[in-house]
Amino acid sequence: MTAQPARPRRGGAGAAPAADVPPYASSLVKTVFRNVTSLHVSRSAARAAAAVTRTVVAEIIDGAKRAAADEGRTKLVPRDLVSAIDRDVTLEVGSEWYSWTPTFHGLMGTLRDADGTTISPRQYRSSRTPSGVDGAHMFEAGTKKLLRSRGAKAVPAMVRDLDGVASVFLTDLARSAAMVVREGGVKRFGAVTLGPPAGPPPPLSAADRALTTRNGDRRTIGSDDILAATTMCLLPGEVKQHALTEARAAATGVCAAATEPGVSAAETR
Repeated sequence: MTAQPARPRRGGAGAAPAADVPPYASSLVKTVFRNVTSLHVSRSAARAAAAVTRTVVAEIIDGAKRAAADEGRTKLVPRDLVSAIDRDVTLEVGSEWYSWTPTFHGLMGTLRDADGTTISPRQYRSSRTPSGVDGAHMFEAGTKKLLRSRGAKAVPAMVRDLDGVASVFLTDLARSAAMVVREGGVKRFGAVTLGPPAGPPPPLSAADRALTTRNGDRRTIGSDDILAATTMCLLPGEVKQHALTEARAAATGVCAAATEPGVSAAETR
């Protein structure tokens, strides 16, 4: 009798490790993008956007862990999020969420409308809920998985804050990527500096110049558009560079799938 090859059991040898499955799935990314733009999102772009979001939230978790450790705690609480941002301004992302969570009440300054009239937090929250805030609950499973992978535990309020930051950040990333496609590249560069200008702006780097034009059709968001959007959504620093590195690796992994049987090159774009 011919021996039959053993089939890998679910969760056993031969199965994909849980760590290899991204916490924020491509299907979630595409759902968020559909709420922002009618443009098609390629598979590589969805993987890249998921990688950027995962990297940013992981960096926030690590910063919050350090803040909790300084107080002799192992479980993360919302004030650890505030401390992480205070220590590293490049972690200040998804700021639209801050107006909708009790964590940042009293820390956002005075809100005013176009006429200069003060807007109370209750009035602000009674307005139409932004899609990024409204969709925060969809990120809970991924956030909990990411917390476990970073060796962290968090109270429910902290999990909700991480969900909200992730949702709003990915929504901002989707808007920026759609803008890159619409405008044919990144057209806005620069940084905010307090004080009078010290002279003409510095010349663009070679990497920035490459982002000023894009190749491809105007109906599809590709992985390069996600990279360009990432440069718009994150401040310069290690978090941004790490996110770009992870996004490129994720996009490359999708492209490599075209060599697998049954996967066409068109499906990876």
